[in-house]
Formats: sequence, structure tokens, C-alpha cells
Amino acid sequence: MKKIILRVLAVLLVAVVGVGGYFYYQVHHTASEVYSWDKKKNKTSDTKTGEGKPVTYLLMGTDTGALGRSYKGRTDTMIVMVLNPKTDTTTMVSIPRDTKIDMDGVPVKINAAYSYGSSDSAVSAVENLINVKINGYLLVNMGGLEKLVNAVGGVTVTSPLSFTYEGKTFKKNQTYQLNGADALKFSRMRYDDPDGDYGRQRRQQLVISSIIGKLKDNPSKVLSGSFLDAVSENIRTDVSLNSVKNLALKYKEAAGNIKMDQMRGTGKRINGSDFQIQSSKEIARVHKILNDAAK
Repeated sequence: MKKIILRVLAVLLVAVVGVGGYFYYQVHHTASEVYSWDKKKNKTSDTKTGEGKPVTYLLMGTDTGALGRSYKGRTDTMIVMVLNPKTDTTTMVSIPRDTKIDMDGVPVKINAAYSYGSSDSAVSAVENLINVKINGYLLVNMGGLEKLVNAVGGVTVTSPLSFTYEGKTFKKNQTYQLNGADALKFSRMRYDDPDGDYGRQRRQQLVISSIIGKLKDNPSKVLSGSFLDAVSENIRTDVSLNSVKNLALKYKEAAGNIKMDQMRGTGKRINGSDFQIQSSKEIARVHKILNDAAK
């Protein structure tokens, strides 16, 4: 349950966004190692970013690499992100990991779409759920979270509630400067949050926003060896280097204005498993938010 790392995803995106063309050339070699295993690039991302149009990505965090795990894992963190250089905004909407979808007529949780198939399967599942076209994905494993946060000099967050997790105590409305290990703790806790996984989603978004802000304000951090190592070892994406260059040149200001939301559902037990079921009204609401963000 510690897939919040997906923030890392945002990192690549916005990291790139903060460094401009220089970043593109400096990290060319590292970035080439970050591409998806089949080397497949998303042409739509190239076209949209090349023309400076709003672009939509799916950020996914998998538990692979966490606590010694080496299996494929599930994408327990899924965030749809829209970067709009026209309005200079970035919109993030979290999709609950327990959201019910059907695969071959069988009800499964949306976080299983990746483990049963691939990153493309997860993208398709989200597209079908909210009827929004996704232009690329970034997949991050938990193993790199601490490295990434430490590489940007830590993150600053204000805790929305009081709780203690794995020996670290957070107080409501208090602001903390967190290193990688503590950022993981802040993002990981779920069962003691009155709002359950939804509360954890909000804390994940806070960490992502802080990382984005760090990279935007001090893009030179992206050129550090520790940051590049964290990225190359723990991120896979179908976003090409051309898109990265375009994001760097045209989308920087969008990283400075982040709007956050989450898709909400109602709990229901089906065949012994707990699912989140979204109403047609909620799905329509999320569709509109993302559709409007991409105009």
C-alpha cells in the first residue's frame, strides 16, 4: 500500500518541465533508459506537446520493489494528470484503487488491470471508466520513493490530520520538512485515517505537489546524479524524448498552479472482495473536470 510514489511520476513530468531544453540534452542518456520495456512511444503525446496543447497522462505507482518485493505488483496509486499550457494549470484526479471494473465479464479492482495485463491495460481501464483519452503514462515502483524525495532535498507538507505511523508522528495543520523515509510514512498510512484510502490519496497529492514545486523552483536538482539514478531505476514511460523536450519548453508555468480532486465511490462487497462503486453522476463529474481542464 505504498504506491504513492507515483509522485515520482509527476516528477519526471514536471522535473522536465522545470529544466527547460538544457535538461533535455543533459539527461538524454538517462531518459532513454526510462522508456517502457517495448520501447513503444505515444505519438499522441508528441503531437499535442509539439503544438503546445493540453496533454493528459496517467501516473501509476506500483508496489513492486517495496519491502523487498520483486513481483509485478498492482497499481494501487492511479492519478490522471492534465497539463494545460494555455491556462497554466495542472489538474490531478486520483482514481480509487478498489474501483470496480469488469475484465472478461469478471468484477475486479482497477488496480489489477496492470498486474493482469500491462501499463496499456491500466490506461485502457481508466479511459473506459471516465471516458477521457489518455496521451501517455508514467509508471513508478515504490523502491525509488526515498531516493527521489532525498534527491530533491526533501518535501514540505502540511498534515491534514494527526496520526502516528511507523514511529513518526504528524500533527494536524502542522507543516513538516520530510526526508524520503518520512515522506513514505506520511503517504503510506491508510487504516487510521477517518477517510480511509481517500485520505491517503490527498496526502499522496500533497507530496506530489511539493516535489513538483521543488523541481520548478530549483531545476538544477534534476541534474544531480542521485536524482537521475532514482528516475532511471524506478520509472517506465511511453512518453518520448520529443515530448519531454516539448514539456520543458512549453509547460513550465502549468507546474506552478496545481488543482487536486479525487473520484469518490461507495463501498460494496462482491464475492468476498470490497469494491468502490461510483455513481454515474460522479463519473460524469470527474469526466467534466478533466475534459474542462484539457480545453
